[in-house]
Parts: sequence; C-alpha cells; structure tokens
Amino acid sequence: MITKQDKNQVRKRRHVRVRTKITGTTERPRLNVFRSNKHLYAQLIDDTKGVTIVSASTMDKDFTGTVGNVEAAKVIGETIAKRATEKNIKSVVFDRGGYLYHGRVKALAEAARENGLEF
Repeated sequence: MITKQDKNQVRKRRHVRVRTKITGTTERPRLNVFRSNKHLYAQLIDDTKGVTIVSASTMDKDFTGTVGNVEAAKVIGETIAKRATEKNIKSVVFDRGGYLYHGRVKALAEAARENGLEF
C-alpha cells in the first residue's frame, strides 16, 4: 500500500536541514517566515540570545486588507522592513521556513528587499 507523506512533516524536515546551516546574530538576525492556510507571520530572530527583535503578521491590529494572499505578503514584507530599519537593522539572513521560494514567501522576501533589507 502506498501512503502519501504529510506535507507539513516534509516541510519540517526541510526546515531542519536549512536551520543547520543558518543562524541569526545580533548584527544579522534571521528573518523567519511562517505561512498558515489563512495567515502569514514574519519575525526577526536573534538566535544567540533567543529573542524576537521585530515581528509582523496578518494578525496585527494595524494590518488592513485581505489575508492569505500575495498582496498581504507584500504588505507584511514592507512592514517587517520598516520595523527593522527603525531598530537600525539593515542586513538579515532569510529563513524561508522549509517552504518553497514561490508565491507568498517570494512576495514577502521581495517586498522586504525593496524596502531596505539586504539578504
């Protein structure tokens, strides 16, 4: 009998593989992306201290627009970049969270780049 693999378990394995190679520091934090079916979350994480420096998501109270699409991802990318520049962070390490670099993840990354983040 052929059993179908769980997409989320495959993604988590891929994420673990990626995380062995990248870490966030105080000077260059990790831009982590989490994508659920409905919402999108982005965080700048300092792995040496284990703290989240800046975060943005479609769950924020100041977020306007529809959630769960590419336009929302662009808004989240702009928001995380603006909040990072307020904290004097210009360079980050991009952690796509095991997701394919395509769709909402790609839109978030490109919007963050356009608004001043370097990765």
